[in-house]
Amino acid sequence: MKKFYFMVASILLILVLAACGSSEENSGSGDEGSDSGSDGGETYTVATDNNFVPFEFLNEDTGKMEGFDMDLIRAIADEAGFQVDIESMKFDGVVTGMQSSRYDIGIAGMTITEEREKTIDFSDPYYDAGLILAVQADNEEIKSEADLAGKKVATRSGTTSETYLKDNHPDAEVVTFPGIVEAYMDLQAGRVDAVMYDVPNVKYYVNNDAKGELKTVGDVLQGEQYGIAFPKGSELVDDVNEALQTLIDNGKYDDIYEEWFGERKYGTESSE
Repeated sequence: MKKFYFMVASILLILVLAACGSSEENSGSGDEGSDSGSDGGETYTVATDNNFVPFEFLNEDTGKMEGFDMDLIRAIADEAGFQVDIESMKFDGVVTGMQSSRYDIGIAGMTITEEREKTIDFSDPYYDAGLILAVQADNEEIKSEADLAGKKVATRSGTTSETYLKDNHPDAEVVTFPGIVEAYMDLQAGRVDAVMYDVPNVKYYVNNDAKGELKTVGDVLQGEQYGIAFPKGSELVDDVNEALQTLIDNGKYDDIYEEWFGERKYGTESSE
């Protein structure tokens, strides 16, 4: 009889331990695949560019997307009370992903334009940008966009810089690439005469990756503003705008901006 009770007690103990182990495993899997946001909030898929330094790029050591846009959208998610699942792709995929409602949110240094607003909703602007030219450091022929006639000018396909070149410089030979780094490399190799692209990315590459071989020339062209993108009619726009404004007011936006660009845009101090 004692053996019988001992066996029953042992079985019950095994069942209790198994149940505890199962509970602990399940409790740790709730955030798997999600990148940021308040616990228990809705998870939204965020489409982003796979390489637009310093706004979004892959940290190969951590396997995590980093950059100004990434820090900003995570902070917005925390403030608004939802979670985000980041998916990186080529820029064209972000645009079409918004137009087809495949993704919930898109943030990729995307310029707000009248043409895009026909098929995509945007947040309030979150970054003031523009276009600029880069040439080889010893190039004295191209000093501004007025010198582009007959020149090979590279840029990234599907961007406002491609549209600007085709609309304003029909006498230039526009060469497009799926990624902007390829354009810079062709410029360094002398296969094209200039690159036109977004100011922050051009300056970052020239200052950090060009090894002194490139320089920027001319004025900032076509003042632009970046916006967070959504499928047409998205109910998230108001929540994101409210969270973005809160981050601007409480100084957290400036904290993120200073980390990536070395200055504070609004001059606000963080409340933390």
